[in-house]
Amino acid sequence: MLTYLVRRILIMIPTLIAISVITFVIIQLPPGDYLTTMINEMQSQGENVDQSKIEALRAQYGLDRPMYEQYFLWVTGLLQGDYGYSFEYQLPVADVVGDRVFLTFVLNFATIIFIWAVAFPIGIYSATNQYSIGDYGLTFIGFIGLATPNFLLALILLYLANIWFGTSIGGLMDPKYLDQPWSVEKALSVLEHLWVPVVVIGTSGTAAMIRRLRANLLDELQKQYVITARAKGLPPFRALMKYPLRMSLNPFIADIGNMLPQVISGSAVVSMVLSLPTTGPMLIGALQSQDMYLAGSFLMFLALLTVIGMFISDLLLAVLDPRIRLGGGANR
Repeated sequence: MLTYLVRRILIMIPTLIAISVITFVIIQLPPGDYLTTMINEMQSQGENVDQSKIEALRAQYGLDRPMYEQYFLWVTGLLQGDYGYSFEYQLPVADVVGDRVFLTFVLNFATIIFIWAVAFPIGIYSATNQYSIGDYGLTFIGFIGLATPNFLLALILLYLANIWFGTSIGGLMDPKYLDQPWSVEKALSVLEHLWVPVVVIGTSGTAAMIRRLRANLLDELQKQYVITARAKGLPPFRALMKYPLRMSLNPFIADIGNMLPQVISGSAVVSMVLSLPTTGPMLIGALQSQDMYLAGSFLMFLALLTVIGMFISDLLLAVLDPRIRLGGGANR
């Protein structure tokens, strides 16, 4: 076990280095840089551009240096806890993502709870009542959830929330609480607006999780050890909970690797449709404007969460399922 942990941790280091190189190169692939984009916007609006000032800014931010020097400057800053300076917001990256990361965490943590709370009982019911009316009905609803675009569902729920409950359209709180310090009233406003994006973002994830849990549990229920347990008179509920359900939880545990970065990144498209102050739209804007330090630091943070999440899920899977061997081979 210790050897496996050390090996996995050592593998994480070159993985993150490779991701950092790929991330930096992709951000730099479009021609020009942030200042070039800014110049084009100013010229399109008929404004004069002071080239000497632009060159001074390019030298100040290190944009006049070769790409490999910019990369090492950026990576060195990351290792020292300096995420860089956002050109677009004219603020340090850490200040830009502050409240957005917190609201994104609240939204996606609630979404994860929603997905598990809904998918878990429905998946068990569908598997243990295969081909029943309830199974067909829940399967039909699941297919609708998979087929419905998130942005369309978002627009429908926004309309219904406004008509039925009087909830203001868009955002995670009433407009009067924007840029205000946190209070009980502001927290209650967030909870009032939270259910719409939670249902929208969680619908497709819930439907997919139900199908996977149902398929895994059906496969386990057909195995010989379950048939033997039933033949010996083990109560149905205990026969279900003892091993089949435990073995069927693999997709829940395996999804930890995806859920950790999702807690931060969120659903960018849904966030833009619902005007949510989360990190998704901010990341898209940073990539479009080539705000190198904001986009690169954010993507590296997501990569770190993904690597850590995969590491945690692998360990939990090994604990949950004794068939998984950390050594990579089976004893014969």
